Amino acid sequence: MSTLRQAVILCGGLGTRLHPYTLDLPKPMIATNGRPFLAYIVDQLAEQGIEKIILLTGYRGDQIEKYFGDGKTFGVAITYSQGPVEWETAKRIWEARASFESQFLLMYSDNYIPISLAKLKAHHDASGKPLTVSLCKKDKGNIRVGASGVIEAYDSSRTLPGLDNVEVGYMVAERDRMLAAIKDPEKSFSNVLKALAASGELAGFTLQDRYQSIGDAERWKKAESYLASKRLLLLDRDGTLNVKAQKARYITAWSEFEWLPGVREALKKLAAAGFEFALITNQAGIARGMINQDDLDEIHARMSAALAADGVKIRSIYVCPHHWDEKCACRKPAPGMLLQASKDLNLRLDRTIYVGDDPRDCETADAATCMSAFVGPADELAQLKTPPALVGASLSAIVPEIIKTFEAWETRDANGANV
Repeated sequence: MSTLRQAVILCGGLGTRLHPYTLDLPKPMIATNGRPFLAYIVDQLAEQGIEKIILLTGYRGDQIEKYFGDGKTFGVAITYSQGPVEWETAKRIWEARASFESQFLLMYSDNYIPISLAKLKAHHDASGKPLTVSLCKKDKGNIRVGASGVIEAYDSSRTLPGLDNVEVGYMVAERDRMLAAIKDPEKSFSNVLKALAASGELAGFTLQDRYQSIGDAERWKKAESYLASKRLLLLDRDGTLNVKAQKARYITAWSEFEWLPGVREALKKLAAAGFEFALITNQAGIARGMINQDDLDEIHARMSAALAADGVKIRSIYVCPHHWDEKCACRKPAPGMLLQASKDLNLRLDRTIYVGDDPRDCETADAATCMSAFVGPADELAQLKTPPALVGASLSAIVPEIIKTFEAWETRDANGANV
């Protein structure tokens, strides 16, 4: 299957809801941890194989072009289509159409969410529609999705019934079919979305994580905190930190908890490098009546205390207590616990790692758009569609690679800081 190679990003708005910050600054250039918000989007696209980006600029577009240049320092080729401030979004797209590839990614410049572009493209290709938009659940949204997954209604006024999704950009477009839907280039692109929805020609790709926006000052500051670099590692428990119980059994008391060799020393090394931790663990023994919640809480309290004495901080512990037949959203390989950790800890999952000893841990991370690390026999990974980024016999074996990975992310996120 071919990959997406080109992205087109709308960057021309006035950003009036961000006044006074945008009185002399285009909204995509708003400083976020010392670098433009748009830089995070460009990095995200480059890391997932986008080779060419067209920035559709308007208001103070010269500042955007001066900062990003030809894109070489970001690992992509960037070109520009500059138009008057007065142009509507459809007009900006229409005027740049000669530069579009037959299939491309269409983006807003004020939203960010962890996403797999490969999964988005696969969903789009399967839909057969001219345009697929990425969606997040939201009360009082602007989109209603039908049972088939096709978007039934798009309403920018948000008055129709059943509007419980919002589009966040990250749209895959078939150039010719999408352009044919632009009946009046002088109007907003939202009219195109509305028309495609009305004709059953708009597909939706639902995302489970939260999106970040710089639509106003309050959301900008939340996005800034979210995008800030954090050395926080997600860890499985049984088989990763401690010796597993025998098959069909569970650790039911602290006296049965046995640290794996070298684990505490590995955690101390990571803590010394600035890492904190959160635990992600299935414990179906609760649903099966083999351990109660109080006993599990005592195990985790003693484990956390022992690690605290080593200078290792466990920020949070997430437990799925359900039986596997319950089909809950939190039992791994479902991503529910990782998504909850992201919400609670304001954690950017595409800049963290989940370490586990089971291939299902890797599946969990992949479902949450998180990097995975596998500790255990590598031959267990043969059936995985998405292999882990890091593999080692134990947590100790991958400590250097974990630190190196975070350092690389931090270096990239610091690129162009202090704007």
